[in-house]
Amino acid sequence: MSQDTLKQIKSDVESNKILIYIKGTPDVPMCGFSAATVNLFKSFGVPFTTRDIIANNDLRQTVPQFSNWPTFPQVFINGKLIGGCDIVHEMHERGELEPLIKEALGK
Repeated sequence: MSQDTLKQIKSDVESNKILIYIKGTPDVPMCGFSAATVNLFKSFGVPFTTRDIIANNDLRQTVPQFSNWPTFPQVFINGKLIGGCDIVHEMHERGELEPLIKEALGK
């Protein structure tokens, strides 16, 4: 595990209210799960940050070690791992995701 990459991940997670590690970019997601997760957050009309793990092999290798979560996408809100695509969609269906987002953004 690269210490520089680990420091960058910690910094990204701590400094972004909503951070999503995805395959690809929000405009060109490289997998259906990443696309579905990005589209869900776009539907809220809130700012969020993404990191492309396809373009950065160190991130792809280190993020799962950091989070203890093996798959992508990975959604962090207020510095805490929320989960992947299925979990955030289930939370949205139960009405649990939007309050978490609003709290993170101070709305």
